[in-house]
Amino acid sequence: ENEKNILIKNYNHSSDSDWNNIYVSEQFDANLIKHSEFSGTIVIGNLQKANLKFHDLVLETGIYHSKVRSCVIGDNCAIRNVRYLDNYKIGNGVILFNIQEMSCTNHSKFGNGILKEGEPEENRIWIGVCNENGSRDILPFESMLPSDAYLWAKNRDDKGLLNRFVELTEYHNDKKLNTYGLVEDFAVIKNASLIKDAKIGSCAYIKGAFKLKNITVLSSEDEPSQIGEGVEMVNGIMGYGSKVFYQAVAVRFVIGRNCQLKYGVRVLNTVLGDNSTVSCCELLNNLVYPFHEQHHNSSFLIATTIMGQSNIASGATIGSNHNSRSPDGEIVAGRGFWPGLCSDFKHNSKFASFVLVSKGSYQCELNITYPFSLVSINSTQQAISIIPAYWFQYNMFAMARNNSKFQKRDKRAIKAQHIETDPFAPDALQEIMSSLNRIIKLTARTLKYDDLQKAKDFLHQNPDADLTLEDPRCMKRYGAKIHKAARGYKEYRKVAKYFAVKTLANWYENTTYTRPSREFFNSILDIELFTEWENVGGQVIPSAKIAELFDLIKQRKINTWEEVHQFYEECQKNYEAYKTRYSIWVLEQLYSRPITDFTKEITKDILKDVIAVSTYMYESSISSREKDYTDYFRTITYKNQEEMLEVVGKLEDNSFLKELKIETENFNKRLEEIFAKI
Repeated sequence: ENEKNILIKNYNHSSDSDWNNIYVSEQFDANLIKHSEFSGTIVIGNLQKANLKFHDLVLETGIYHSKVRSCVIGDNCAIRNVRYLDNYKIGNGVILFNIQEMSCTNHSKFGNGILKEGEPEENRIWIGVCNENGSRDILPFESMLPSDAYLWAKNRDDKGLLNRFVELTEYHNDKKLNTYGLVEDFAVIKNASLIKDAKIGSCAYIKGAFKLKNITVLSSEDEPSQIGEGVEMVNGIMGYGSKVFYQAVAVRFVIGRNCQLKYGVRVLNTVLGDNSTVSCCELLNNLVYPFHEQHHNSSFLIATTIMGQSNIASGATIGSNHNSRSPDGEIVAGRGFWPGLCSDFKHNSKFASFVLVSKGSYQCELNITYPFSLVSINSTQQAISIIPAYWFQYNMFAMARNNSKFQKRDKRAIKAQHIETDPFAPDALQEIMSSLNRIIKLTARTLKYDDLQKAKDFLHQNPDADLTLEDPRCMKRYGAKIHKAARGYKEYRKVAKYFAVKTLANWYENTTYTRPSREFFNSILDIELFTEWENVGGQVIPSAKIAELFDLIKQRKINTWEEVHQFYEECQKNYEAYKTRYSIWVLEQLYSRPITDFTKEITKDILKDVIAVSTYMYESSISSREKDYTDYFRTITYKNQEEMLEVVGKLEDNSFLKELKIETENFNKRLEEIFAKI
């Protein structure tokens, strides 16, 4: 009775004149509730006088100048100037300050693609990735990984599998119309206009948001998420540790861990992988793998599958040029895709891994099958130019730095999505092996050989030949000219050997064998061989294992997405073994014989090429950075040498080059010791 009198004295009101609709704990100070209205059932946890502080905001615990309806409020929260708070469970130590409306319907899905009891199918929220006509729609769910999105979007010919994916998504859904909105412990929400049907994770910080509707914001103490001023997010899921700022708009989306959306970016019908940053630009109907960079106002990404570690330059309009009367075209680009300034492409186009595309307007469809290549155009009325293995010849520094660069940028506390960051991995190697065979065939055609072995011999004996090939498959209508083909062939082979030997050396050092004996190689040959691989959301998995996963799902031996993710984990545990077995297959293909028949001359040739690649990686990295100090035009903006060094730093202080020098010396020494024992 005393608490009720205090509440009334402090200008509070309740829809129940007897105040029987409010339940409080024993440690409850009624003096900390003032000028507020309550209706429905209200539960309030411990409420004692204290100050909650977040950055420069300091508020006293309690409920002030707010209207609260049907809520459960945790211990020692600060709720002030919330004009309307309806149907939420509020955790402990939460700050809610200056909010116009914060409500939740009893059928909310928080951005998940599920249905509640009695809802028609048309109420389901789909995300139209990869294609603008909705033919690759997927259902978002809270634990979705890019791997899940890829498997769902790219296997449309198996209707039974697609139906099972829906069942997996619905598995934990009880369909009951009893949903509360949720704000977990120590979250801070201030100066927001509308928050409706939202699930906000612990330690999240939301300030100045314009509209958050039907979303989940995943957040934790180790990976707090943030939403800033003017942001509008509708129908989607935001990953742990991600940040969305400055008038960004996202509708029908799944955003991975440690991502950033900012500066007015517009994201629609898109899954964005972990560790990605997009700003200013527009992304419509995309499946984007981890480590994607796109931060120019004039860039567009539409109806694409971009397989990560990508960088989209200013003025690039990717997917905006259709070649049919329906918006059903698609573009697919492998890892490391880098289109140049003001590039535009036509549907349908496809790019191998680590393709660098020079500035230009590509008016015909492209099919670039050569990885690590440079693509350029001189005229829209002639063949494009391709230099295969361009990165290996002219910028090995980028390849050497690739792995460590992305690993250092990976700020995820929990790495649910496995990400292959090494450019020399099975997905890229299978493209290299395919390109080697393609160059041999085109060489035989160009030199009018009737025997592929003759073409192969020519390439081996003339690695510096000025050989230009024509490949009609690379661009519709005009085809492509493959420049420096013999050199590219040589570089591809060297890198393939480097991948194989490095993989074998790593495997050898984790075994109990004292020398790489026949028994050692036989033990690897006993491992199941996979020669076809897929980049599944960033994780490289044998294609046969994906087929196995699909069978398990259709046989109902896998019934939840958690079990699917466990399958990914098992694949990752066996990845090094599968990769090691594949590396032997690569060597056998390069030398056209089983590894048990390798001679001393072959092993010497392999060692020579691998050490040459390893050493070249370091030396080219040094020379690439030295240009920043010795090139005349790099120095013209500085008054003197001292100013330049203050701006760019000293070459000898470069941490990556220091690490690379040690790694190169150790790797070369290791190889010589291992090969000496063969």
